[in-house]
Amino acid sequence: MLLVVEKDIFAVYFQKKELIMTMTFQEKLQWLRARYEVLATRTNRIDETWYNGCFDRFEFPVLTSDHVPPEWRFDLNEQTNPYLMERQGINAVFNPGAIEFDGKICLMCRVEGNDRKSFFAVAESLNGIDNFRFRSAPVVMPETEDPDINVYDMRLTRHEDGWIYGLFCSERKDPAAPRGDTSSAIAACGIARTRDLDKWERLPDLKTPSPQQRNVVLHPEFVNGKYAFYTRPQDGFIDAGSGGGIAWGMSDTMMKAELKEERIVDPKLYHTIKEVKNGCGAPPIKTAEGWLHIAHGVRNTAAGLRYVLYAFMCDLKDPSRVICAPGGYFLAPYNAERVGDVSNVVFCNGLVTRANGDVFIYYASSDTRIHLAATTVDKLLDYVRNTPSDDLRSYASVQKRIVLIRGNQSGC
Repeated sequence: MLLVVEKDIFAVYFQKKELIMTMTFQEKLQWLRARYEVLATRTNRIDETWYNGCFDRFEFPVLTSDHVPPEWRFDLNEQTNPYLMERQGINAVFNPGAIEFDGKICLMCRVEGNDRKSFFAVAESLNGIDNFRFRSAPVVMPETEDPDINVYDMRLTRHEDGWIYGLFCSERKDPAAPRGDTSSAIAACGIARTRDLDKWERLPDLKTPSPQQRNVVLHPEFVNGKYAFYTRPQDGFIDAGSGGGIAWGMSDTMMKAELKEERIVDPKLYHTIKEVKNGCGAPPIKTAEGWLHIAHGVRNTAAGLRYVLYAFMCDLKDPSRVICAPGGYFLAPYNAERVGDVSNVVFCNGLVTRANGDVFIYYASSDTRIHLAATTVDKLLDYVRNTPSDDLRSYASVQKRIVLIRGNQSGC
């Protein structure tokens, strides 16, 4: 039986569903692999219905759970799996670290199995827009003496010391949780380093004054001879009255990294896009004018928490000092991005700056899939310099908008 592979993978399924029910094992396997190839080789294009002048969106996600190879999900042996059932399903692919390596754009994806365990896997593309392919197997991340229960959301930093570091969240069950509490967790910043994104050396977890850490980013350069970190300490373990936010700390070494102090540099603020919490995304972009950051902010809504991305810039010589802070969000969930396992969420922990000044921002929507926002360093600098800051009051917000309107009216 010869199967024709249509361009629309969903049409393939629905048109062939009745036929698939009567296929032999080998025919099903042929169809399964053909369906995967159609998706993996699909051309991605700029979404012409979207425009804001700052970045481009694309028609399709760059990676979804269906991009995970069939060999990772199905037992392809007819003797042990005669019905060609999916034995180890994939629930989602999201929150990737990103780096340009050996001429390819590499995404260190968070892959979540149907068992809720996350693991890391590298997907590669020549153009960073489409045709991403996973390497032959997931990353084997060594464990510490206290094994991780779950690992996720790796930030990749190519540091000037010559190593590529991966900083990620390592979760373990809270040993102090009351009996019967099966959800309380302790989160730490796991650290590993590599030369090739394949073989990893696990280092001790980061030690900080706060007992829990998520969303930790390693600065790509030494600062006063030390390794510098952006952290997100828990309230109560930082300066009194600070309210929490993105903090700054330094360590003498990465072999047993420890921060003696965490100082808030970008606080969370009442009635803003970051009123509940905020955290750094990818390592910052070095420009002639400062260090550009893409971070995430979280606020409450009637439907639950809403995650958006925002931008800010730090001083070139003092990366702990914010010098530009546009008000509002840079990127928010859009159309189908709002729907998924955790709805109304966008999250970014990976971006790539190319030699020509292009910036590829890889973000996940609703903890389900990965998208691309494409912009340039020049556009980002214009955005952070010239977008008004948030004066934290409705009256002040209206005044700024009136200035904009009247300027447009007088210029027409």
